[in-house]
Amino acid sequence: MARRPHNAPPQRDTGPRVNDRIRSDSVRLIGAEGENLGVVTPERAMDLAAEADLDLVEISPNADPPVCKIMDFGKFKYETQKREAEARKKQKTIEIKEIKMRPGTDNHDFERKVTDAKKFLENGDKVKVTLRFRGREMAHQNLGREMLEKVVDEIEGIGKIESMPRMEGRQMVMMINPVTK
Repeated sequence: MARRPHNAPPQRDTGPRVNDRIRSDSVRLIGAEGENLGVVTPERAMDLAAEADLDLVEISPNADPPVCKIMDFGKFKYETQKREAEARKKQKTIEIKEIKMRPGTDNHDFERKVTDAKKFLENGDKVKVTLRFRGREMAHQNLGREMLEKVVDEIEGIGKIESMPRMEGRQMVMMINPVTK
């Protein structure tokens, strides 16, 4: 058994209370087959669970009286863990993909970057379009805004603008969300 470090807090039990950890005067008992056995004392419920060679698990601790069920607690924990893993597997994490350009980006390079943006949006990711200004390009921010409007025209129907183009220091930034179908 591993020792806890001297200053570590005691470990907290998470999940439902089981067997002798149930602290109440009476419990509403549900049998192993799902039948309602009525309100009994925890000792009587423990005896019934021991006869069935199963555990007594507190299902609804906030009810009056608390609801307990006779079940195999190990199997219950395993099935709960499996359900949570399955739910995590089905979740889609939305990533933010970034496309960087300059006001002087040529047409072919621009089209290539727009194609990448379309691909990202079709995969369900957000796209952050960054237009970086260097030196005297800062004097021609209108060219950058026109370039971002051109991006919006190209991705119409695939994505919608989350945030309009805005300046952040020497960069003009725009966020695009995928269109949900």
